[in-house]
Amino acid sequence: MNRKSEGTAMLDVKVLGPGCAKCYALERAARGALEQLLQEQPGLNVRFEHIEDLLAIEQYPVLFTPALVVNGKVVCAGRIPKREDILAWYRQALNAAGGN
Repeated sequence: MNRKSEGTAMLDVKVLGPGCAKCYALERAARGALEQLLQEQPGLNVRFEHIEDLLAIEQYPVLFTPALVVNGKVVCAGRIPKREDILAWYRQALNAAGGN
């Protein structure tokens, strides 16, 4: 899911995980929260990526997967958070970027 439009804030979301059931569960939760956010802010620039390559995952400071990275910051690792938590992290990242 990549959405871009000029002049709006950017949200870069990465799910880190080698492809286990929990990794895909986190991906579904993160995408669901993102869809909800896009309904509220339809012009939002979004980049969503699921990184399964272990060498690429090692570039992030995580000890456990699945992990969620929002705008370069690891916000959760080793568990599947609630959608409300994910939405809060998305909004916090947008506020920090000056997009809301």
